[in-house]
Amino acid sequence: MSSTSPAANRKRVVISQPMYFPWVGMLEQIQLADIFVFYNDVQFSRGFFHRVQIKTAQGTPWITIPLRDYHRGQLIADVTVDNRQDWRQKHLALLAAAYRQAPFRDEMLKLVDRVFAMPLSTLAQVSRASMMGLANYFSLLPGRRFVDSESLQAQGSSSQRLCSIVTELQSKVYVTGHGARNYLDHDLFGRNRIAVEYMRYECHPYPQLHGRFTPYVSALDLVANCGREGARYIVSGTQPAREFVETV
Repeated sequence: MSSTSPAANRKRVVISQPMYFPWVGMLEQIQLADIFVFYNDVQFSRGFFHRVQIKTAQGTPWITIPLRDYHRGQLIADVTVDNRQDWRQKHLALLAAAYRQAPFRDEMLKLVDRVFAMPLSTLAQVSRASMMGLANYFSLLPGRRFVDSESLQAQGSSSQRLCSIVTELQSKVYVTGHGARNYLDHDLFGRNRIAVEYMRYECHPYPQLHGRFTPYVSALDLVANCGREGARYIVSGTQPAREFVETV
């Protein structure tokens, strides 16, 4: 018989690959999590994990971490950053120019500089540090546990691995983003009595420079425009899997 309490079972687990200074929606996943798992030991695929958009007067360009000797099939934890290039200073210069009129630009740049000052060599390390830097800035760290997937014993792949991670962490609630709808084995989670909840992103508008509001840029944009008060815009909730699947 399990000694896990009902309260422990209701703890929400979020499992996500680390992302480079991600959008506000990722901070909302952190806010909803009791346990946040950095999914580092899975294959890297080009996407949002090593790049992010920022908002400028000319549009929403990408800032991208250069990779060194990357080859297909590498795990995120094994992908190295190309520190032969001075990409950190390049990104800082781009951010300084893009947000020169933002009221909290200097706070945002200091946050980025603190992350960049760390001796980090892999993509997982840089992306994890950037997420933790944002979470710390908005006071999202207290009361939450952060775990690296490679420290767990869970086996399998795809949905089986995710289900095993939630089980190992003694939880019965798994919170995920919308992309999981295309691959998640909901029946497997159901058989293991794990409730799946999907994010219900509100994309709450906040004061933003350069025209029409867009939520799909780095949360550094929220820092630069709103400072620590930006935490009040991190407000999304969740909805049950069945409700989400039926309405999307």
